[in-house]
Amino acid sequence: MSPQQTPSLNDGGKLEAAPEARSYWRWHKDDFFPEPSFASWGAYRGALAATPARLRDRFAGRSTDAAELGALRRRSENEMRRCLTWWDLTWFGFGSVIGAGIFVLTGQEAHDHAGPAIVLSYVASGLSAMLSVFCYTEFAIEIPVAGGSFAYIRVELGDVAAFVAAANLILESVIGKAAVARAWTSYLASLINKPASALRIQTSLAEGYNELDPIAVVVIAVTAALAMLSSKGTSRVNWVASAVHVLVIAFVIVAGFLHAKPSNLTPFTPYGVPGVFRAAAIVYFAYGGFDNIATMAEETKNPSRDIPLGLLGSMSAITVIYCVMALVLSMMQPYTAIDRSAAFSAAFGSVGMRWAQYVVALGALKGMTTVLLVGVLGKARYTTHIARSHIIPPVFALVHPRTGTPVHATALVAVASACIALFSSLKVLSSLLSVSTLFIFMMMATALLVRRYYVRGVTTRTHALRLTALLLLIIGSSIGIAVCWATSPGRWQGYVVLVPAWAAGTLGIQLLVPAARAPKVWGVPLVPWLPSLSIATNVFLMGSLGKDAFVRFGICTAVMLIYYVLVGLHATYDVAHGACGGEGDDEVLGR
Repeated sequence: MSPQQTPSLNDGGKLEAAPEARSYWRWHKDDFFPEPSFASWGAYRGALAATPARLRDRFAGRSTDAAELGALRRRSENEMRRCLTWWDLTWFGFGSVIGAGIFVLTGQEAHDHAGPAIVLSYVASGLSAMLSVFCYTEFAIEIPVAGGSFAYIRVELGDVAAFVAAANLILESVIGKAAVARAWTSYLASLINKPASALRIQTSLAEGYNELDPIAVVVIAVTAALAMLSSKGTSRVNWVASAVHVLVIAFVIVAGFLHAKPSNLTPFTPYGVPGVFRAAAIVYFAYGGFDNIATMAEETKNPSRDIPLGLLGSMSAITVIYCVMALVLSMMQPYTAIDRSAAFSAAFGSVGMRWAQYVVALGALKGMTTVLLVGVLGKARYTTHIARSHIIPPVFALVHPRTGTPVHATALVAVASACIALFSSLKVLSSLLSVSTLFIFMMMATALLVRRYYVRGVTTRTHALRLTALLLLIIGSSIGIAVCWATSPGRWQGYVVLVPAWAAGTLGIQLLVPAARAPKVWGVPLVPWLPSLSIATNVFLMGSLGKDAFVRFGICTAVMLIYYVLVGLHATYDVAHGACGGEGDDEVLGR
């Protein structure tokens, strides 16, 4: 491909000609590591020696709204095309969310942890998700960039917190696609009357990793290729597929209720209340796709109008749909008979509607296909903005001049997801994914409180320290409540202390810390109570997960922090201080 002159954005949002265009396909070492810290082994040793000072600098530094909207976007060299409306975002919401959770995890969690009370699990996780949706909506309107929660946390909590978010976002995107792709194979097997694992290759590897899934790899590759071609084209495909999916869902609800038996709801909570919340923490994965909509703000024609309509509208409808479908499944079969891998198809087969199981399986395949399609679209935009900050190599930030899409970032997400999907089981993936998702949403609620109550030059030092102490009280009491529930759910003494402590921390922010900023267009209502409740519910659901999920999460986090200390820290330090032959990040230091 011959070099072309490509436009870039200046700080006023206007286009200006790039001084020299280069081929999009570039693989030189400097395209991956252009920072001075990696210029030579000697320079790298010097950077490692300065690690403590650089860590202090990165803890103190904050990005700004202007930097995220200006300097960082220019690093993609070409602009993403503003071609999406609220209609596109609404259907992206349906496409990215419905399919993975309701068709994949409902049967697993109803059978193993909640029984018929899986309905309450969806209610609990849905309410928690809606609290996070409020936070995302306010941020996406005010900072409409592709980075989503990474950009928001970078502005409000700083570079190190943003790296933790970035690492978990990449982990979430890779694992999420892998989990759905493997479920796609299970439903395809159901469609042709085969056992769930019939289309996988059995090996002698450890349990949970011993079934190779080449079909999942192919599905990921096809959806990634489509996402690379065009955002608007992907949206059109999603419209059609999601409309068909709505018809399938309507069939499942109506036909399921016609064959429902209220007696199957007894016993309603066979595993007790802890089982309900354990399942809620897992099925939270079903709501995780909504954050993809926030990443498309950079390609939305009118973010201040389109994002609230698309995000809040689609998630409200999806929450109701999930609860009704979970109720249908619970009434069609005893919870002990629910198929863990292809629950709805097997349920219709059990009531004599064997032909209906093919409709359900086909609808589930369609749903999971759009989840993969919209998922790779959104997560590639996360990855693009993360690369703009140089936490990962900046070559992945490039936007293709012809398609207006981040081809490199899309390929990175797809290849990593395909490698994991080939080996790992859904059970291994879903628990780890839920920890990562809940952790990010907790950070988002914290970032919103910081945004509302702290502005450098406006908030006094006394009020800043007071805000910090009260936030720690909210987070600490939320962790304490989760620990009490996980270890001794029947003992009330801990809650008598911890619940009032959480309420006191929230009330303290409302009464003792003056608001420093008001939302420009749309804001989360009942601040600080709703963001504080979001922190508490996300931490609580995290505490409901099993020990193994946290062990895997801890190992992954440790590996990510090692990468940050060895690579990401030095790359972002050089960029923030303008040492890459270009502009810095226009950061606020010592915030």
